[in-house]
Order: sequence, then C-alpha cells, then structure tokens
Amino acid sequence: MLLDTYGRVATDLRVSLTDRCNLRCTYCMPEEGLQWLAKPELLTDDEIVRLVTIAVTRLGVTEVRFTGGEPLLRPGLVGIVERCAALRPRPSISLTTNGIGLARTADALRDAGLDRVNVSLDTLRPEVFHRLTRRNRHHDVIAGLDAARAAGLAPVKINSVLMRGVNDDEAPDLLAWALEHRYELRFIEQMPLDAQHGWQREDMVTAEEILRSLGERFALTPERSDERGSAPAERWLVDGGPARVGVIASVTRPFCRACDRTRLTADGQVRNCLFAREESDLRTALREGASDEEMVRLWQAAMWGKKAGSGLDDPTFLQPQRPMSAIGG
Repeated sequence: MLLDTYGRVATDLRVSLTDRCNLRCTYCMPEEGLQWLAKPELLTDDEIVRLVTIAVTRLGVTEVRFTGGEPLLRPGLVGIVERCAALRPRPSISLTTNGIGLARTADALRDAGLDRVNVSLDTLRPEVFHRLTRRNRHHDVIAGLDAARAAGLAPVKINSVLMRGVNDDEAPDLLAWALEHRYELRFIEQMPLDAQHGWQREDMVTAEEILRSLGERFALTPERSDERGSAPAERWLVDGGPARVGVIASVTRPFCRACDRTRLTADGQVRNCLFAREESDLRTALREGASDEEMVRLWQAAMWGKKAGSGLDDPTFLQPQRPMSAIGG
C-alpha cells in the first residue's frame, strides 16, 4: 500500500497524460501557452500502463483518473483506458477534461471501459468563455457534455472556477442549468497553480461567498459528514435533494487530513501532494530496467514523505514550480 507517516493511505491515482492544452485559461497559463514537454520526456503508452498496473495490483490503488493538460489530446487515450480497465482487480476509471473533442470520443471511451467524466465549464456565456479561455470553443464543451451524458458516463460532473469580476455572478445560473441537464456541479476555489504565479488570496472567490450566492436561490442542506469520506468536495443537497452541489475549498477549507491521492505526471514523476515542491522520479528507474518490486519501493518511499498539509495557510507558502497543466489535476 501507499502509506504516509500520518496514517493516510493513497488509493486514488491521478495520471497526467500530457501537459498540452487547447485552451489558455487565464487562471492557468499565459495566452501564448507554455514550453511543452518534448516527446522523449513523456511516458509512453506502455510505460503508463505498466505504472498503473503496479499501482493497482501491487499498491492498492482502486481509482484511476486520467488528467492533463488536456487528456483528449493524447493519441493513445482510448487504448490506455482499455488496457487499464482490463486490470484485476478492476479500478474505477475516470477522466478530467475540458470537453473539447469529447463529442466524437465519448462512445469509444465508454466502450473502452471509462466509467465517468469531469468536464470543466466556468460559464454559460460564450463571450465570458472566450474572455476566460481565449478561445471560441464554448459550443464544443456543451456538445461534449451532451455526448458524455448520452454515452452513459455517469455521473457527469462539471467543475467550475469563479473569477472575481468575470463570472462570479454566475453561480446560481450554473447550478440551475446543471440541475436541468442532470449534471453534478462542483465549484472549485481558484488555487495558486497558475504558470504566471499571479494568484492573490484576496482576489479568490471563496467557498463562503459561493455558498452565500447559491443560498439566495436554493435551499442547501449539508451532506452528512460520514458520506463525504476522502472526497475533496463538500456537498449539499439542493432543495431537499436528491440533486447535490459540491464545493472544493482547497484554500479556505483544506481536506488534507483525509487525502487519499497520489499523482503521476506526464513525464513520470510521483507527486505526493498537488502543492508539493518535490517530486520522485519513476521514469528513469523504469527506463533503466527496474523490476516491479523496485518500482513499488520507490513509489512507497515517495508517499511516505508526504507532509501533513498543503501549507496554503502558512504565510511562507510558495507555489510549486510546475503549474497545474504540468502537474495534472
């Protein structure tokens, strides 16, 4: 198992398939993009499957989520999903995506074994989408959501980040729209993971503000604490349920004590925390012929050193050198 010194066991693996993205979200990267990883630096499809296999069959991982960058840009995605879905014990397999391209791949991904998707959508207004992402692709995201629902990749979850002065007035409209289309909405506090290092705590729309805005239109009932488990989102029943809305408050309400995640970057580095400033290199060992037993020990050592918390509440906190697009969500 992947145990740390605080008794937490990592059973949820986030695998970044690429650092590339076809959007340029203002809270993630500059308009000109970033210097992407060169192809030789990326894990191959076979290397990804081998590491996922070790995690599932040797280290107790039960959930695998493919992320990016934008994972739909990875040419071998369907094959990777299919091979991982064939593992025994069979892990839960999900995908975090911006939804562009999902309309043409949802059925193939379902048939390969994908269980569900999380799609990023911060606004219902195409002009605001363009302002946030610097791309006119709002209609493609909506089409991707429709396709995911039609393919049965349920529950289809929507992740929304609110930016002050841009879309922070949309929380109730986003929830009403999600309820109408049978999507599960989760708001995410903006985190200090932008490439520009321009994040400011005072500019962030907090969980408290989001809930206050939603409460003006909906009756929200907190989910029982025993239902949350290690999930990052606090959830509320909407108007008595059964529909729910969630808020991931990584900054103002961190959930580090229950964290069950381990992360693998597209270039084969283990990160034991999203905000870690250190990584452990699995790619080099993999390419030098390390055995599965050696890979297990390396991964376990990486997780053993996990800190008690992200450090976001510490005045001396420093952002990771890598932005979210290079780490994987």
